[in-house]
Amino acid sequence: MPVYNAGEYLGEAIESILDQSFTNYEFIIVDDCSTDNSKEIAEEYSKKDKRIIVLGNEKNLGIAETRTKGTKYAKGKYIAVSDADDISIRTRFKEQHDYLERHRDCGVVGGFIELFDSDTGKVTGVRKYFEDDERLRKRLFLYCPVAQPVSMIRRDVFYNVGYYDPRYPPAEDLDMWFRIGTRYRFANIQKVLLRYRVHKNSATISKIRKMEANTLEIRKKYSRGYGYSMTLFDKLYNLVIRITSFVPYNIKIMVFNFIRDE
Repeated sequence: MPVYNAGEYLGEAIESILDQSFTNYEFIIVDDCSTDNSKEIAEEYSKKDKRIIVLGNEKNLGIAETRTKGTKYAKGKYIAVSDADDISIRTRFKEQHDYLERHRDCGVVGGFIELFDSDTGKVTGVRKYFEDDERLRKRLFLYCPVAQPVSMIRRDVFYNVGYYDPRYPPAEDLDMWFRIGTRYRFANIQKVLLRYRVHKNSATISKIRKMEANTLEIRKKYSRGYGYSMTLFDKLYNLVIRITSFVPYNIKIMVFNFIRDE
């Protein structure tokens, strides 16, 4: 769990991990030089549960390098990603662990995520993903086949394809999925495994622009020489994104959500 200034929600996120029905895990929390009380909250929990290990960066590294630090420190067979403001469903680890045990060719497994408003707690929707690798692979040039916040990754993946690339945040997960797909299959459990907190100010214009630019760069990189091929629709869709800088981002997000939620 990478943490940066998440003190308001961190306790709830931590407790959702401690409440997992699957209990044989180590819980690594990496604080990325928070300026609030995030690290203190994590350390208080670590005093109560010996499974919790709190690490701290000497300087702010950003999300990709912070994820990598926690992943390298981990000793487990599988790496479950958890963000500091989301809530994992109690059976999440158990179901994902068992799935990876049964499907040895699967490199990463996700699930559905339930979106809820951070201020009101009201559920605003459920984001669903296909289960089978064939359909997920066909959509790599349109959207991420697995939702990063609810992903569990086979540890061997990192040995074989490398860690998160610090050049691409906040789209480092897409680059990782492309690399995983060169050697492993994708999958998603067909039920809600995570409650995803939606903040009103989370989708800022600066973040969206950076994500869009990095996403296009990643897709272009893997369109040649990695065993992937873009369909005509993929090419047209990415071209439209590249040349329509004048289109309001709320419209772009609506179009993207329509394609992802097909």
